[in-house]
Amino acid sequence: MRETEIIGQFFARDEAALTSVQSEYGAYCSTIARNILRDKEDVEECLNDTWLKAWNTIPPKRPQSLLAYLGRVTRNGALNMVRDQNRQKRAGDQYTTSLDEIGELSGAVQGPAELEGIESSALTEIINDFLAGLPKEKRIIFVQRYFYMDAVSDIAAANGMTVSAVKVSLLRMRRKLGKKLQEEKYI
Repeated sequence: MRETEIIGQFFARDEAALTSVQSEYGAYCSTIARNILRDKEDVEECLNDTWLKAWNTIPPKRPQSLLAYLGRVTRNGALNMVRDQNRQKRAGDQYTTSLDEIGELSGAVQGPAELEGIESSALTEIINDFLAGLPKEKRIIFVQRYFYMDAVSDIAAANGMTVSAVKVSLLRMRRKLGKKLQEEKYI
């Protein structure tokens, strides 16, 4: 089913939209949630929250890309679940590891609690400009690590690189981003 047809179902308040969105985008959203949460039951809960949020926000919102919109909703929901879990048990995992890496940008971000306002328009614009200036291969690696929260070993395997090469590439990109954030006086 085409994306516009699914959005049309949402606007018509047709409950078939939920079935359509699950069959078309379920695997994609599940991968995002699984990379962050690592627990099958949490992934299911996150996906259910994603479908509910889509139902409650479309309309009035009409996303330009349903795939990107659902991916963002899933990612944010999963991150919120991890943040809540970490408040309770303070355990380290892939999520906190990748946040720690970003937090090394000269102390700009200390941890998950400081990321509450990370979606501010100024920061989003700076990061989008930074990503637009990267070669496609580097941009893919950056997004895999810091959006999808993929493990470095998974990124290396997916891109035909060594783990060491991915780590070095990520380190250099973080440093460049840190310089850009300093130039923009964000940090």
